[in-house]
Order: sequence, then structure tokens, then C-alpha cells
Amino acid sequence: MEDDEVLFSVTGTVGHIVLNRPRAINALTQGMVSAIIARLEAWAADDSVRSIVLTGAGERGLCAGGDIVAMYTDATAGDGSAAEQFWRDEYAMDALIARYPKPFIAIMDGVTLGGGVGISAHAAHRVVTERSKVGMPETTIGYIPDVGGTWLLSHAPGELGTYLALSATSVGPGDAIALGLADHYVPSAALPALLAADSPVEALDTLATTPPPTELLEEREWIDGAFAGDDLGTILARIQGHPIAEVIRAKSPTALAVTLAALRRARGLPDLEAALAQDLRVSVRCLRSPDFAEGIRAQVVDKDRNPRWNPARVEDVTGVDEYFAPLERELWTR
Repeated sequence: MEDDEVLFSVTGTVGHIVLNRPRAINALTQGMVSAIIARLEAWAADDSVRSIVLTGAGERGLCAGGDIVAMYTDATAGDGSAAEQFWRDEYAMDALIARYPKPFIAIMDGVTLGGGVGISAHAAHRVVTERSKVGMPETTIGYIPDVGGTWLLSHAPGELGTYLALSATSVGPGDAIALGLADHYVPSAALPALLAADSPVEALDTLATTPPPTELLEEREWIDGAFAGDDLGTILARIQGHPIAEVIRAKSPTALAVTLAALRRARGLPDLEAALAQDLRVSVRCLRSPDFAEGIRAQVVDKDRNPRWNPARVEDVTGVDEYFAPLERELWTR
């Protein structure tokens, strides 16, 4: 890790974490994750630090996710061990944030996608602004919503989480709160006051305001009907003719099928840690599938936006259950 990829400081009793790769919208690297875990563990034992605030450097957002170019390199030229270790550490970091013993305030200003949701949406206090753009875009690159995303989305109202996961669309602040991905709306102009507060949690009581109107909640009735059930083909048939149908059909058929199965399984899991363990099983299998590398190639490496999925049709997807088989070394086995 470059020394300045993540910055740590303490002001008064508040520990500050700043993701500091603004040119990459603060995408997470292995070194950043390891450093954050170490610092959070140290602050948890430090009585002088009473709360934590997470922000992202630059004007574009908190975090665009994990470093998928590094994952692509490992998938195409490596043995997969680097990507697997990153996921193991990233998911451990997400679980640590979720159970952190001190108030953890995540400022989800701007782009907050994928791994950015993992590092923020499991926090005790999740703040969005008018600039927030929150989502899980993984099916676009032949992958699934991980970092506990299936846990969060499977517990969203009705089938709104299913809609978001399959379509890979992002939502604004009002919908982020309605879906359970955030808690507080603070206008970006008030963020300096929040970050300067001696007690950021208390400051939220005065700085948070009514969020903008939601859009997805207004569509919930038809979304709940269209996206119910376990069969992807049936869902696609129900939405045929709606603009979102073409958006979803452009995604990896395998990723769509596995994502739907992951969401349904997550609903029956006991807690976030169990969902993260499931995420690792699926992530490791996705890394070995052709669509993962192909999706990153098309979207990020060559940028031709023309992935060649294999298989190309939802009807030809098989072996979904294999993605969920136990690993030789599970996530919480050290």
C-alpha cells in the first residue's frame, strides 16, 4: 500500500479514517483494508477515542468498490489467491465495522458502490447527502453483490432489493434510506460542521434533515409483483416490455441467476457473518467463471462495453448450486 492511500488521525475524541485514492474514487486495495482493520482494532482498545468517522477524499465519492483491475489480473494471470485473500480481509473488515464497540459514522457522500457499501452500510450511523449515489453494480461485471450486500438487499422492503441487485442500478439519498442502506440525510454543505463536531453522533441530531422524496417506493407495488419468486426466467417474463428488462438482460446471465439465489438464501441466514461467509463461497467461484474476467475486461480494461457472456442466455445457465458449496477453508476459519 502507498503510505497515503488511507489516512488516520484523531481530533479530540474522534478517530478519522479518510480513504485517499481520489483518482480511483477511493477504491479499496488489500493494503488499505489491512491498515483499516489494524487501526480499528487499536482504537477499539483506546479509551481516548470515543467515536469513528469515515470519509472519502476528493469530490467524486466515498468509495467506488474494490480494486477490480487487481482482481482481473489475478483471474487472468494469477492463481486466484490474491483476490481470495482480499475478499477474506475485506469481509472481516465489514463484520468488524458492523459490530464495532464505539459509534461508527460513515459519510456516504457521492459515489458509494460495491465495496464502498460494505465499508459504510454496516456502520451504526450511515449518512447520505444530495450527492449520494448508492448501489451494487456487480452483475454488470459478471459478479454478485458481495460485502454483505445480499444481506442488506434481501432485507430491504418487499422486492426492492431484488430489483436493485439484478439491475445493478444506483439510488439517491431518499431511496438509500428507504431501502435500509442509510439512516440520516445531511446536506453536503453541513458536512464540515459534522466533521468538526466533538460528538458527531450528537451533531447528527441537529444537522440531519428530511431526505428527498423516494422514487423506488412509488414503484414498489409493481416491483414486488414482478420480482417475487426464485425463478429468474419467470421474473424476466413478467417485466418483458418494461425498460428495466433490457437493462437486466444486458447483465451476465450466470451472475443474475447466482445473485437471485444468493438473495433468497440470505433471507434465511441468521446474521451478517453468515451472509459474508456465503459471499466468500460465491466470490471464489465467480473468480473461476469466465464471466467475471470478461465483465471487467469489457467495462474497465478494454472499455468496449460489449461483454461476451458464457453462456449468453439465461435459459442455458446451469450449476447455480455449485456456487454455494462449502469451501475447504471457510471465511471464519483462521
